[in-house]
Amino acid sequence: MTNDVKESFTGGTRASVPGPSAPAGGGSGARGAPAPAALAAKVRTLVPSMTRSMQRVAEAVAGDPAGCAALTVTGLAELTGTSEATVVRTARLLGYPGYRDLRLALAGLAAQQQSGRAPSVTADIAVDDPIADVVAKLAYDEQQTLADTAAGLDTVQLGAAVAALAGARRIDIYGVGASGLVAQDLGQKLLRIGLLAHAHSDPHLAVTNAVQLRSGDVAIAITHSGSTGDVIEPLRVAFDHGATTVAITGRPDGPVTQYADHILTTSTARESELRPAAMSSRTSQLLVVDCLFTCVTQRTYETAAPALAASYEALAHRHSPRTR
Repeated sequence: MTNDVKESFTGGTRASVPGPSAPAGGGSGARGAPAPAALAAKVRTLVPSMTRSMQRVAEAVAGDPAGCAALTVTGLAELTGTSEATVVRTARLLGYPGYRDLRLALAGLAAQQQSGRAPSVTADIAVDDPIADVVAKLAYDEQQTLADTAAGLDTVQLGAAVAALAGARRIDIYGVGASGLVAQDLGQKLLRIGLLAHAHSDPHLAVTNAVQLRSGDVAIAITHSGSTGDVIEPLRVAFDHGATTVAITGRPDGPVTQYADHILTTSTARESELRPAAMSSRTSQLLVVDCLFTCVTQRTYETAAPALAASYEALAHRHSPRTR
């Protein structure tokens, strides 16, 4: 997303807003193309937001990296029934400057797959699955979700968000439903290291608090779909009032990112009949929240450590066997 698009969408309320691929927080340059190991995760994250023709290209390269690595751009276009332009656009959307760079990544991914990696396990859960199979499949799916999120997380954007949180006067966090639970988790963590942070799940309270934010404050929106209106509205208000804004979302092209200075992308975990998206998405959101908290704690260690120790001491008597 370009600055021009974001400024146009918001009526030019902010002079410069880095998009998801722009260097942030004084970075030294644009982020590089994803490593081969991150390619499959990138495809899983972005496929839902692609056009059908681009999906065919993305699914082909993720499904058969060795075969596609041997194809020219024309060959891949013919294989997927698309055009050369679509192939190039797909490569760029996946984070590669051009098709040549994508082919190199595919070759690297193919080499990794041929090195003896264990076969994939399906995470689909059937109604009549034994309990042991349910446990194994859920564990596999959780591991894959965490791995995908870690592989796709932009550390430049993460670093910029951490810097903003570490120096914030006040922090507001917005989330509803399952994302609201994650917002509460982050708010509690930040409070325990001495930061003034509040999680809001009530959309009215979120907006009335957002109007009080100013430059030097931070607002964080957590929404897996990227299109939750009750989360987008307070983030927009915070953005318009000059606060630094962060979006934690599984849709890097979703409406919420129009009002985000920094975008942290979570894995788009597959939804199943017995496991709604709200359950699977929360795993990746919690990983991002833990990354934010841990890195902020590192950055503010001199004040965070005593605050954390004080919170432990204040609660210690509640965990005592003598407590009635």
